[in-house]
Amino acid sequence: MAELSTIARPYAQGLWKAVEQRKETAQAAQLQEALEVLSKVTREPQVAALFNDPKVTDDQMFELLAGVLGKDVPAELSGLLRTVIENGRLCALPEIAVQFRALKNESEGVADAYIESAYALNKKEVEQLLACLEKKFPGKKLNPIVTINKDLIGGVCIRVGDQVLDGSVRARLAQMQQALTA
Repeated sequence: MAELSTIARPYAQGLWKAVEQRKETAQAAQLQEALEVLSKVTREPQVAALFNDPKVTDDQMFELLAGVLGKDVPAELSGLLRTVIENGRLCALPEIAVQFRALKNESEGVADAYIESAYALNKKEVEQLLACLEKKFPGKKLNPIVTINKDLIGGVCIRVGDQVLDGSVRARLAQMQQALTA
């Protein structure tokens, strides 16, 4: 089977083109939120079990997922959801959400900064970190996404796009171990 990112790319690009053609890029944030909700729902084991259940029709699956979003399902998302269900690609929905977010961010000149910290960071610390990162990534407005990872021991690990800046104690210890055993 093809990799999920390969499967998801045309769906995300198609949804983004539909938003651009209608010149409603403001609606992109609403679509992104809805895609993220659907992504979380489709990761649930009970829902994932329904994907391959022959007793569940495509219409029933659509109604289930559209029902999660409520009454205001945008037409573009409704069309995408029906197409994904009909093609048996619901497992790709989380990756579609990731790629759509990347397309939206790219058009807005924004980049997600995934910050892993060994401890909780307060607002001031995040702002200081972003100020330093903006010098490293000029021309990009950074959107911080902070998570806590106790395995880091201390420090932070930051990922912006495909660049990783690992200033964690765990990484430093791994470097020291490598140097000592080499």
